[in-house]
Amino acid sequence: MPPLRATSAFPLAFALGAASAFGFEPYALWPLAFCCLAALLALLIRARRFGQAFGLGWWFALGQFTVGLNWIATAFTFQAAMPAWLGWIAVVLLSLYLAVYPALGLALAWTLGRIARSPASLALFASAGWIAGEWLRGTAFTGFAWNPLGVIWLEVPGGSAMAPLIGTYALSGLAILLGGLIWLAVTRAGPKGLAMAAAPLLLVATAATIRVLLPSGTGPEGIAIRVIQPNINQNEKWEESAEARNYDRLVRLTGQPGPEPRLILWPEVAVPWYLDENPLARDTIASLLGPRDLLLTGAIHFNYDKAGNPVTATNSLFGLTPEARLIGRYDKSHLVPYGEYLPMRPILSRIGLSRLAPGDMDFQPGPGPRGILLPGIGLVGVQICYEIIFSGHVIDEAHRPRFLFNPSNDAWFGRWGPPQHLAQARLRAAEEGVPVIRSTPTGISAVIDARGRLLSSLPWHQAGAIDARLPALLPPTPFARLGNLLAAAFAATLLLWGFASGRRRR
Repeated sequence: MPPLRATSAFPLAFALGAASAFGFEPYALWPLAFCCLAALLALLIRARRFGQAFGLGWWFALGQFTVGLNWIATAFTFQAAMPAWLGWIAVVLLSLYLAVYPALGLALAWTLGRIARSPASLALFASAGWIAGEWLRGTAFTGFAWNPLGVIWLEVPGGSAMAPLIGTYALSGLAILLGGLIWLAVTRAGPKGLAMAAAPLLLVATAATIRVLLPSGTGPEGIAIRVIQPNINQNEKWEESAEARNYDRLVRLTGQPGPEPRLILWPEVAVPWYLDENPLARDTIASLLGPRDLLLTGAIHFNYDKAGNPVTATNSLFGLTPEARLIGRYDKSHLVPYGEYLPMRPILSRIGLSRLAPGDMDFQPGPGPRGILLPGIGLVGVQICYEIIFSGHVIDEAHRPRFLFNPSNDAWFGRWGPPQHLAQARLRAAEEGVPVIRSTPTGISAVIDARGRLLSSLPWHQAGAIDARLPALLPPTPFARLGNLLAAAFAATLLLWGFASGRRRR
């Protein structure tokens, strides 16, 4: 096998990573992504040093993140504090950092592969290494878990059925493993090597098939829901001159009360009023509700010091009754760095950086996954916007909700961000066996069942409302019970199987 030349291999790895980004939404070209992973492993086995293996993983991931996260640059066009071109600098800098995690995982896999001396073992080790790297990416320094590789399985027929058994991070490992199988088949590794590498994938797929065929215990559908998408762009969301027009869109789409109770769902920070401080605002919104309707809406909440001065704010969700009574508040816990708060503010503010959301006051994080108890419905779990992307951190395990509400504001994020966000919400639904409802100002709002299937949605930048029944809740899945321990156990199994494969080959 010819030695690896970094001068040609690293640019090729970058190109493969960039191409693999089209396996995610909005294009969802999953066969292309798997082929790119196969080519990456073909390069990895030719590496002669740890640094070369690390470099291949880093350049591949850099290409994937730079292309896949291009929507971040769009967010910089909606603020005046910093130049818009800085958005592309931010995309590249973030990608340079994020690429370290998969690079470490693949470099570790290469090291173990040198010990086992088996192509099938390398595929198994790479799968385990990617799992570890992706978990670390979603955890370290508050984490940035956007676009896990496992999300591409949503478009593969039957792929989402594996999510409740092993979770997102292990699904990402299976994507690497399938790429490895393609590589082994092309290089004619032999039936034994193919069988050893294919065994974990076949085992999980078989278990998922059996689970789907067994009775699910699905209960009846729930209350009538109405999901509102007012199509309010980010550049008009906070304009005082547009306040009346924006509210009128919400009023019109909420519609008239009917003969049965409704749960009405508005987006993240749907109104600029501070609902817990403004009885008039509550009365105004409550006048839209029928006598048995309920409303969930996003709004800002302020915390005050003893002198009555606002010191911090929270990005919150409120429940509202027809009597204008608030029935619970959820405060967003996992905040967006540079979006909702500025890390190292004393330093970064001096060089001209600011957060992207309007206002100088940073948001304060809430206590974590919590629910709002709604009469006649039960406990509603809430994950505001970005929070929904964190596998294993969206449900209060002690209080399993009837469904998850994911109010969001994807108006910042161009064409690529909203469909990617929706895909990750679908993955949370499949993992946990809990329906997910999304309401966003510009789309994509959706009703997702407890298997991750998209039941109804509104297109990007189209005003409208979804009328549906609340999908049924499934019994707790294996992932709902054990969380990311399943991914850790799966990665450990892959490592052991990889060493077993190497011994059999020798």
